[in-house]
Amino acid sequence: MQRTMKEMRNGGDSSVDVEGKSGFGGGLEDVYGEDRVTEDQLVTPWTVSVASGNTLLRDPRHNKGLAFTEKERDAHYLRGLLPPAVLSQELQEKKIIHNLRQYKVPLHRYMAMMDLQERNERLFYKLLIDNVEELLPVVYTPTVGEACQKYGSIFRRPQGLYISLKEKGKILEVMKNWPEKSVQVIVVTDGERILGLGDLGSQGMGIPVGKLSLYTALGGVRPSACLPITIDVGTNNEQLLKDEFYTGLRHKRATGQEYTELLDEFMCAVKQNYGEKILVQFEDFANHNAFELLSRYRSTHLVFNDDIQGTASVVLGGIIAALKLVGGTLADHTFLFLGAGEAGTGIAELVALEVSKQTKAPLEHTRKKIWLVDSKGLIVSSRRESLQHFKKPWAHDHEPVKGLLDAVKAIKPTVLIGSSGVGKTFTKEVVEAMASFNEKPLILALSNPTSQSECTAEEAYTWSKGRAIFASGSPFDTVEYDRRVFVPGQANNAYIFPGFGLGLIISGAIRVHDDMLLAASEALAAQVTQENFDRGLIYPPFSNIRKISAHIAADVAAMAYRLGLASHLPQPKDLVKYAESCMYTPIYRSYL
Repeated sequence: MQRTMKEMRNGGDSSVDVEGKSGFGGGLEDVYGEDRVTEDQLVTPWTVSVASGNTLLRDPRHNKGLAFTEKERDAHYLRGLLPPAVLSQELQEKKIIHNLRQYKVPLHRYMAMMDLQERNERLFYKLLIDNVEELLPVVYTPTVGEACQKYGSIFRRPQGLYISLKEKGKILEVMKNWPEKSVQVIVVTDGERILGLGDLGSQGMGIPVGKLSLYTALGGVRPSACLPITIDVGTNNEQLLKDEFYTGLRHKRATGQEYTELLDEFMCAVKQNYGEKILVQFEDFANHNAFELLSRYRSTHLVFNDDIQGTASVVLGGIIAALKLVGGTLADHTFLFLGAGEAGTGIAELVALEVSKQTKAPLEHTRKKIWLVDSKGLIVSSRRESLQHFKKPWAHDHEPVKGLLDAVKAIKPTVLIGSSGVGKTFTKEVVEAMASFNEKPLILALSNPTSQSECTAEEAYTWSKGRAIFASGSPFDTVEYDRRVFVPGQANNAYIFPGFGLGLIISGAIRVHDDMLLAASEALAAQVTQENFDRGLIYPPFSNIRKISAHIAADVAAMAYRLGLASHLPQPKDLVKYAESCMYTPIYRSYL
């Protein structure tokens, strides 16, 4: 069955229809037939974009390597360009995962995965989906941190769009150079605060690339709809400025009006080029810019800051689930944070919003059981005048307290959360203090990468004598203590942002509302089973991540419809099924 260019652009007759509403890939026209074509519905790729056999083998979207059948090799001039063997996608996958496991250095695995993505897109995503728990730490944290640090040395070919100060005044023109026109999600960074590693300048591109590969693998947003962007305004990292292989601008960071004007031009160009419903995810901006950008654009654009809002949503989901283990309601607990930046204040605010929603108490009241410690000690009212604006809501009446241990002893929290970006700060004394007044202390060491974690899983379980409920930002292996096996959970943002983004896309949302974040947290918590609780887990296994993402997407979309922020009408009756029907699948297509 052949499909002509005209049929494909007009939508053909094979689009998914759920409850009478046609849609695919999140509601945008699917000109390549990526999401509507199954293995039984054949597509001719060269009717749209492929000119010859050699070009076909070099097009990662359509290349199947040795999986091209005999008939496809004849039809697309591939005879002689491939060895004679024909392999299934499953056999290719088996070979690649075997080869990956031979690498002892995680960065080498990362590079091999990136090479595969550039060579065979569908095989890359099938491999990642089928082995998500094994490969997630390879394509994202912690390995992506090292990849960003060494990006100049391992750089092979550009991924994503680079916008620098050189392009000021012509950003819209630059954006039009990107070959894909039906973009639905942009992940953008300026590289100033990459994970816990600091200013990596233009080498922060590894973060948007990694995030968007998870949007596809975990959330089902088709690859062609994803655009990674790095905004290069310079770097204050002296080591990079002296590195002959550095890929970015070689001067100090632009700030003030110059920076603001560039970002404003960028945001205007995004909306002008891609429309009102393009989702822009801010990633790894420094605190002073992250809060300002979110505040400035949240009322005019569909924007989401994963460090502030995504982290908050995944942590709140874990806390809600943990109540089954520690008991009580959310309002019964006292929270102490080490770290009062984007993640810390974002989590604190979302927890306060959820308590306010549950108890009907004013937000000012629910904030009072949430305490934050920054580099100068406990945030208290006597420090209010010297505090940055985003810390002021957390300045409560209390005598000054300098260190974390003293704050733990004074506040006696039931939940201890680390988002400081500083490793080894949950000391033995801190954990023992938490265990002294809590039967099951909830300890969340969230800083990334693993080297920056406030404590390890083994330390948390050992120092609490096996009583702690523990989760971390980066993965830790299982721990044996006192003849028991503990499985540490991972409060990974990948639980939230792929499903959250999919929910915004399938509903045609035009703005992000805090209630959508609360809906995502509650949906995540609802996916934790009794079997997971029995193992001490407060997050579900990543092996079910696509199902989890579909449920999160459905609840986020439902909230968008409830708030009047959805533009895809009418609302599908079964949003979970609709979300699943919109997900990209990486199974090879038949090209005849």
